Amino acid sequence: MDRAACIFGCAGARLSESERHFFEEIKPLGFILFSRNGDGENELRRLIHSLEDSVGESVLILTDHEGGRVQRFTGPDWYGWLPPFEQCQAIVPAKRLRSLWLRYRIIAAELRAVGINVNCVPVADTATNVTHPVLYNRCYATNPGFVSEAAHTVAEACIAGGILPVVKHIPGHGRPHADSHLQLPVTDAALTELAESDFIPFRRLNRFPLGMMAHVLYLSLDGQYPSSQSEGVISYVRDVIGFDGLLMSDDLSMSALRGNMGERAMSCISAGCDVNLHCNGDLAEMQDVAAASGRLGKVGSLRAHNAFTSFCEPDQDELAVFVEEFQAICLQSGVQWLP
Repeated sequence: MDRAACIFGCAGARLSESERHFFEEIKPLGFILFSRNGDGENELRRLIHSLEDSVGESVLILTDHEGGRVQRFTGPDWYGWLPPFEQCQAIVPAKRLRSLWLRYRIIAAELRAVGINVNCVPVADTATNVTHPVLYNRCYATNPGFVSEAAHTVAEACIAGGILPVVKHIPGHGRPHADSHLQLPVTDAALTELAESDFIPFRRLNRFPLGMMAHVLYLSLDGQYPSSQSEGVISYVRDVIGFDGLLMSDDLSMSALRGNMGERAMSCISAGCDVNLHCNGDLAEMQDVAAASGRLGKVGSLRAHNAFTSFCEPDQDELAVFVEEFQAICLQSGVQWLP
């Protein structure tokens, strides 16, 4: 598979000629969409068709549609959701996992209808009393056992809906109190402590085909480089956590990373990421990232091929039935909010 080891954003709701020529030339593995790319169904379908046409072969079309604060598309064409943590707290315990499955099965149907085939969920980070607010209510719980069950349920709902999940943020972002968009999160927790808590959900999710590395400095594994740029951490993810799917970096634009875009991209690939993720749609930066990332390697190509062959037809598309069941669970739980 001769593809650039990159997943890129684009600037707006229509491709510029410069973007089109660039994507035709390098053939990135995928694209990631944001609210700036539109939220009406027809607008998104048109853009996705242009992106697919620029590559000319199978392409991953990603978005972050967790529901709640991180929901890329809103308005009359899309259901609205509570933040995941709040939903899990509000629903009666016996129905929490089912409510999560229904939520992400409904979202999968919405995304698939416009041509998006990858959702960057589940958030398998375990929330703690110091988790930064930018992440806290995107988590499912403070108990790694329930987080494991919840994240696995979310991933299975995506698969059932015909799209692929992205397990994030490997190997765990809940412990450090920092926002990686703004600075490098650091934790000095002992490896044994991490293995018995934060890393548990990721071991449970190690069979899924796509994962995203966190930009977190784990001092017990690497005192110098954040996990996305650490050969030692990525080796631990592969050999101990057992994740053998395609690993992408978190967004290279985040201030947790140092250096220019080319240096950031090269460091992630050199450490063992298969693919770099660059989200902001800046063409000059994307050109630097593509040059530094190079082409998918042999193993990365096999992992990408495995991802493309993991797509399944939806189990059913009775969206109204899923919405009705979700609403019934909300009413049973005394929750006034309905999607």
